[in-house]
Amino acid sequence: MSRPLDGVTVVSLEHAIAAPFCTRQLADLGARVIKVERTTKGDFARDYDDRVHGLSSHFVWTNRSKESLSLDLKQPQTLDLLKKLIAKADVLVQNLAPGASARMGLNYETLSVNHPELIVCDISGYGDNGPYRDKKAYDLLIQSEAAFLSVTGTAEAPCKAGNSIADIAAGMYAYSSILAALLQRKNTGVGSHIDVSMLESLSEWMGFPMYYAYEGQTQPTRQGASHATIYPYGPFEAGDGKTVMLGLQNEREWKQFCEKVLLDARLASDPRFEINAKRSEHREELKGMIDEVFKSLNAEQIIARLNDAQIANAHVNNVADLWQHPQLLARERFKTIDSPVGELSAMLPPGVHSGFDYRMDPVPSVGEHTQAILRELGMGESDIVALRKSSAV
Repeated sequence: MSRPLDGVTVVSLEHAIAAPFCTRQLADLGARVIKVERTTKGDFARDYDDRVHGLSSHFVWTNRSKESLSLDLKQPQTLDLLKKLIAKADVLVQNLAPGASARMGLNYETLSVNHPELIVCDISGYGDNGPYRDKKAYDLLIQSEAAFLSVTGTAEAPCKAGNSIADIAAGMYAYSSILAALLQRKNTGVGSHIDVSMLESLSEWMGFPMYYAYEGQTQPTRQGASHATIYPYGPFEAGDGKTVMLGLQNEREWKQFCEKVLLDARLASDPRFEINAKRSEHREELKGMIDEVFKSLNAEQIIARLNDAQIANAHVNNVADLWQHPQLLARERFKTIDSPVGELSAMLPPGVHSGFDYRMDPVPSVGEHTQAILRELGMGESDIVALRKSSAV
């Protein structure tokens, strides 16, 4: 089957997570993604850890189905080669340090003069203007600036997200923006410049807390894994030491919870708990009552009662459990991909399409495709050998 982005070529000056995550989504849909890396060492995310048979967990996650082109962009001849490659591309993605691409003449304003159909997507911490433009931006720093830490954690201490949430947010908005730009180009014939910032991406995801604290109202409090404004909604310990996650959304569910889970129908009309605002206000009292019931039950018994009452619930899994999740296995969401260290398991992208299969190609080694790409650009073997001798590629 053909894929939606077959025939689209993306050149990416990328490292770490935000840009690689964006371009991997494009590759999943069939785009040819040429990843430009430093010679020898490549993307520094390759060295974050060695947990996947010697490869980095971050790198394996965000870099399958790409071609690796190693270039020393400080050498004029390789920068010229990169510009020749970009001239044949549809999209240029970069998340270099602020101003780095412009200094090399790889900004949209410069490139669009000769390549008006080119789409250029810049991903940065804070955007390409404003007082924070030149600040260094890492995922945790953006979580702090975007007030994410103010609503995440316990009452005693804030807590960062366990994954790179700011990078992921920026990568996904870059991905969707590029898709939008490709659609627009189909109508207008003209490319565009996309400026995606990590701060704005994560700030969009903070929409509910921002409106909850609208015009100086009290912001949501940190409640650990519990919901800040709805109760009961969060983790509860069972008698066997396991934890069950549950969530109530309305008064009908509260009545069912009392009748079929707590086995105390009278509690539903208790004036302390009759509406969510009161339950949230008196959450400690209510928690004590729930804990008293749950301590005599194991986790599966609690889940059975919750299911019978049609109350939303979940197991509190660890990461190892996720690899073996029965729902993911039943839907065959894991496939095998190749890599420099052999076959690896990889999760298919979300969204099951009837019209095409996702591209699930190997994770590349540093510079694996350099020679083939240089040949595409018209270079002969002697020229390629000379570039290698000078460590330009």
